[in-house]
Amino acid sequence: MEEQVAGYVADQPKLPLPPPASEVGFGARLRRSLFATPTDAILTVLAALLILYVGWNLAQWALVHAAFAGADRTACVPAGAEESGACWAFVRARFAQFMYGLYPVEERWRIDILALVLVALVAAIAVPRVPFKRLNAILLLAVYPVVALVLLTGGRFLFGGAAIALLFALAAVVTLVIASGQIGFRWSDPLIRAARLLVVFAFAALVASATTDFDQRLFLNQRFDTATLAAFLASLLAVALTIAAAFRNADLRAGAPSLAIPLAALLAALAFLTADLGLAPVRTNYWGGLSLTLVVALTGIAASFPLGILLALGRRSTMPAVRILCIIFIEFWRGIPLITVLIMAQFMLPLFLPSGVTINELLRALVGVSLFSAAYMAEVIRGGLQAIPKGQYEGADSLGLGYWQKMRMIVLPQALRLVIPGIVNTFIGLFKDTTLVSVIGLADFLGAVRRGFSDPTWITEQTAASGLVFAAFLYWVFCFSMSRYSIFMERRLDTGHKR
Repeated sequence: MEEQVAGYVADQPKLPLPPPASEVGFGARLRRSLFATPTDAILTVLAALLILYVGWNLAQWALVHAAFAGADRTACVPAGAEESGACWAFVRARFAQFMYGLYPVEERWRIDILALVLVALVAAIAVPRVPFKRLNAILLLAVYPVVALVLLTGGRFLFGGAAIALLFALAAVVTLVIASGQIGFRWSDPLIRAARLLVVFAFAALVASATTDFDQRLFLNQRFDTATLAAFLASLLAVALTIAAAFRNADLRAGAPSLAIPLAALLAALAFLTADLGLAPVRTNYWGGLSLTLVVALTGIAASFPLGILLALGRRSTMPAVRILCIIFIEFWRGIPLITVLIMAQFMLPLFLPSGVTINELLRALVGVSLFSAAYMAEVIRGGLQAIPKGQYEGADSLGLGYWQKMRMIVLPQALRLVIPGIVNTFIGLFKDTTLVSVIGLADFLGAVRRGFSDPTWITEQTAASGLVFAAFLYWVFCFSMSRYSIFMERRLDTGHKR
């Protein structure tokens, strides 16, 4: 009996049997997905018929009966009983205006160069295998905007004493942040404490200059008043004290030269912005088309992201004054529509400015879009901060990290990774909201397309539809690209912690 039983005992693992032929392959997947039940089959057939009907009519309109070339509207007017199709000749004839707006033809090479450089830098950042990520990020976020500003406008900017003092005060703030975050200064250091007081004094002097009249004086070939000159000198002294504190400490002496980077970068930027490079000046009211849309969108994205981070951190701060100010800012901007912000910036802001002071209309739109988007970005990032377990904060505190070190190295990398979909969704919304700048007279891409409809040379029944379909397709390409890249980053960073 034992021998008979032993004959049925396997002496090695049994290999799994292959699935039935009816359950594998394309046909099986198609049946499971589309024809699993009679209801699924009926819905699939109806959807297929609808897709075929829409696709056939769209192909007839966009390809079969379309006009692809022509010098005027006669190319898009059907002869006799022929059906009318898309007027792609209109898009082709005005394509350059859709891309560049009224930018002078002989100067459009500047936009072409900036577009190529932008694509190269973005690709260097986006593709994981490309090396030198930090250098590429510095070139894209710090160098490229300055170069783009000079090329697009022609350069030769004139800075007043107040603007110079404000820039140097900001450079002093950045120097202190680098000192506390990267080198590890303690705020108890007497030189650092003195530098902080000087920075506070510099900003107070700038506020006093904006509200009170002071005597004007010439300093370094620039015209300052007494308050702005004091702010300028206080900022320089704050930077000097911060660097001196680093050299005084033997352990931190090696990192001291990095503290001069913000000031050196500011001096280089000012020299470049004020230099005469032989470029013809182009006023911003000549900007338009897709180039203007990208300027507004990229500026809004680049400015709203860091500002949104600061607002999110401020809203979670334990300091009541900081928290209340951030809450007021966020709720104010989230409570009004963007079109109202743009109209206020365009028509109401000049009423509150001193006599003789004007702000470029494009700059007003850029500031309004950036602040509006920053409020929404702050709430997205705050959601990521709330998702970080309390143990991460406690672990960072146990390592002796300061607040900014903890946020930069421990909390923010995890929080931003968790909210990638929300961040990209905000960027996509901002890119599409750039169409609203047309209400204040700026000819963005969609505005340039719509202005072409009134050209008597191209007025036909299909002109408007053709232009809007072309605009919708281009917007879809940009938004879909951002969406797909966010999905790629989610998978690469494994946001869901899948194994």
